[in-house]
Amino acid sequence: MTASGQKPGSTAYMAGAAGSGLPRFEAIVVGGGPSGLAAAYTMADAGMRVAVIERGDWSGSKNMMGGMIFTYPTATVIPDFWKEAPLERHITRRDFWICTKDATIRGSYETEDFGVEPCNAYSVFRSRFDKWLAGQAKAKGAYLITETLVEDLIQENGRVTGVRTGRPDGDLRADVVILAEGVNTFLTEKAGLGPGMKSEYLALGVKEILSLPKEKIEDRFNLEGDQGVAIEAAGETTAGLPGTGFIYTNRSTISIGVGVMLKDMVDRVTEPYFLLERFKEQPQVRRLISGTSPLEYSAHLIPEGGLHNMPRLCANGALVVGDAAGMVNAVHTEGANLALLSGKMAADTVIRCRGLGDYSARALSHYCDLLDQSLIMRDLKKYQDVAPFLARHPQLFRLYPEVMSTALKELLTVDMLSKSDKHRLIAKLVHSEIPVRRLARDIYDIWRTLA
Repeated sequence: MTASGQKPGSTAYMAGAAGSGLPRFEAIVVGGGPSGLAAAYTMADAGMRVAVIERGDWSGSKNMMGGMIFTYPTATVIPDFWKEAPLERHITRRDFWICTKDATIRGSYETEDFGVEPCNAYSVFRSRFDKWLAGQAKAKGAYLITETLVEDLIQENGRVTGVRTGRPDGDLRADVVILAEGVNTFLTEKAGLGPGMKSEYLALGVKEILSLPKEKIEDRFNLEGDQGVAIEAAGETTAGLPGTGFIYTNRSTISIGVGVMLKDMVDRVTEPYFLLERFKEQPQVRRLISGTSPLEYSAHLIPEGGLHNMPRLCANGALVVGDAAGMVNAVHTEGANLALLSGKMAADTVIRCRGLGDYSARALSHYCDLLDQSLIMRDLKKYQDVAPFLARHPQLFRLYPEVMSTALKELLTVDMLSKSDKHRLIAKLVHSEIPVRRLARDIYDIWRTLA
């Protein structure tokens, strides 16, 4: 409850906030995802008057993601979060598959060290985790305004000074506005920070939650107790399109899905649900999900262009964080951790500017300095050419898996051929499908892109 007896999120509360019933906010955060909530938590913890505006019924209500969060970046925002946050399983094994129509090449890494608190990563449901994170921000004093759409920015004398909502008398003002609006960057464009996300750098992820008893999950995936596994698959998984399939184990459910570049899907006139069903029907997947019951289906856009899709991050009175800033490391499937870190860095910058009494773009550019010194920008710079590289090399997802599978099948089949004969046969096969010059060029391109 507020000083005026109004509940944050109500129409009466909005009217009070716009008028004189509440003190003017020092910061407004647009968006109740990880980046926005990390910013709100950090600023509220420093004693600032902060409002978070979320269009959903609650933070996380519109996010059906089932995936992983990593401990270090999350603990940077909320130390010891794993002791009370709604987590599913600690991920002790990472599996990597290269798939063809009838074969799978597997790689795996497993260590008991990932099962020792604080564990390296956990599987989560974002709808639950974001709601919990919002509660932590609220406990620090942040105002949560839900079921509210921000329709525009208030700009005066070349500076962002607040937001305009769809509520009656719903204008709210603040010293600074943090834009954590996700991939739909309407307000970021309004702030003059960029033209919006380029479609060629957007991926579409589709996902299902499948119900399966806890004991069956542990038996099928060879797990004990709260151990979990994350599986990533490429190749025939996405019908040869650049992208990946994924499976994450939760306590009594499985998260399964695929992600491909939106442009490739449109060009191939392929329905996202078709790709997911194709993945589920592959033999190695079908055995794992046999007898499951579908609980949820969702689809969402992912900004995978990195630096190529990043807007300017600072304006007079405004900062951009998380997905709205294109902060996704697609190579390592990291998004939420970069969002959390960027939110905290934005908050630390705002706290610094509060002490200076200066919220100009120049003062707020300290946020960019923090990013440049962090793993966020170092990783995004390292992998900045991956998305265009994959678009130019579709053979990596169709031709190469087929050649690798055929070569391994020949090598592992015991017949009347000697191993020397088999080596010559495999070399002839590889060279017939992939000329030496092309193979050398592809290897060089991979090294140059990922090194």
